[in-house]
Amino acid sequence: MGGTNTAFAIVDSVGHILAKDSFPTATASAEVWADTLSRKISCMIADSAFEGEIEGVGIGAPCANSVTGCVEAATDLPWPSPIPLASMIESRLGIPTVIANDANATAIGEMTYGAAVGMRNFIVLTLGTGVGSGIVCDGHLLSGARGFAGELGHVTFPFASDRLCGCGRRGCLQTVAAAKGIRETARRLLEESDRESALRDIPESERSPLAIEQAARSGDPLAQEVYAFTGECLGKAAAEFAAFSDPEAIILFGGIARAGELLLKPMREAFVANSLHLYRDRVRFLCSALDDAEAAILGAASLPYMH
Repeated sequence: MGGTNTAFAIVDSVGHILAKDSFPTATASAEVWADTLSRKISCMIADSAFEGEIEGVGIGAPCANSVTGCVEAATDLPWPSPIPLASMIESRLGIPTVIANDANATAIGEMTYGAAVGMRNFIVLTLGTGVGSGIVCDGHLLSGARGFAGELGHVTFPFASDRLCGCGRRGCLQTVAAAKGIRETARRLLEESDRESALRDIPESERSPLAIEQAARSGDPLAQEVYAFTGECLGKAAAEFAAFSDPEAIILFGGIARAGELLLKPMREAFVANSLHLYRDRVRFLCSALDDAEAAILGAASLPYMH
């Protein structure tokens, strides 16, 4: 369950995705969302050969409290919190349901099937509507008392001190590294300069991270500067994150991560320039080896087995 789309699938016990679909998250209410998801899951099961064989439902969602089964104060969802997500789905489907933070679920999927296979210490940063994170140390996912450990998108930094986050604070990493943040960086650079740029021909409402990325790949200097700034901010943030978890790798996941080296190159450079010597040149920076939805789906699907 992301801020923009909800993806769902039937997954077997060894991680094969047997059927998959998605729909927009932004429905009229959380109840409508739960009705839609339950109906679509029921139809998917009915159309498959697995009716009666589904053992559980696992959901990765923003700000999910794995203990209470509720979503609490999710700034990137369109409904008021708390949302009793697990009980809403379980009561509709009659199948045991567990939830976890969406980025944590992604980290589990990445560790089991993706770029982090064989790693015991890594951080996944999910870059999309917001910035989420999943932290694995010594082979264990850090979840904390309620499943909220490692909300790295809401760690504040001086480079974003003039940006207001949806959480109500200023300076959160996601104000520069999430989709809105990238669009805001482009807007500011265009206002501060009269340089020619293909971005000026794109209405602000249509100036998506993908459009900016495409312009950057086409050689537009201002669009390249947007991603250079974003990558630099991520590298400075990664230098701080490395100091508390000593990761083997930091893995970027989500739609914005498709920018690849546009982000990774300035991220590596900023990390080297700002990290403590103990971590310099010892952390790899990678993009997810899985399809955007697959890591999250596989991680969420593992939750019933873990529980």
